Amino acid sequence: VQLQASGGGLVQAGGSLRLSCAASGSTASTYAMGWFRQAPGKEREFVAARHWSGAMTNYADSVKGRFTISKDNTKNTMYLQMNSLKPEDTAVYYCAADSKPYRFDTPKEAVQYAYWGQGAQVTVSS
Repeated sequence: VQLQASGGGLVQAGGSLRLSCAASGSTASTYAMGWFRQAPGKEREFVAARHWSGAMTNYADSVKGRFTISKDNTKNTMYLQMNSLKPEDTAVYYCAADSKPYRFDTPKEAVQYAYWGQGAQVTVSS
């Protein structure tokens, strides 16, 4: 599974951005996918994840109600819609695909993901 992230940029607090992550590979649709972020001087943290079937999603408490993870299966592209952005959302955002297909639950730990896209910088000014 290969992942290509895009989007991001600079936005004022309260604004919105959408990140995209295009997945390639014939079995990409059978893997859970997620978003993580890493701010300067901090560890990478979970943001959101989508079950491979699309039936479940998980969000970090810090982004619940503001961020939405989705996927367009026709384009094999995952999205992270980010609304009501805050300065503390500033980070490099990474998309990732699960290490194994058809996982029963929706993974939230970075170690459960084996495939990573390049980072996308998101900067929120106050």
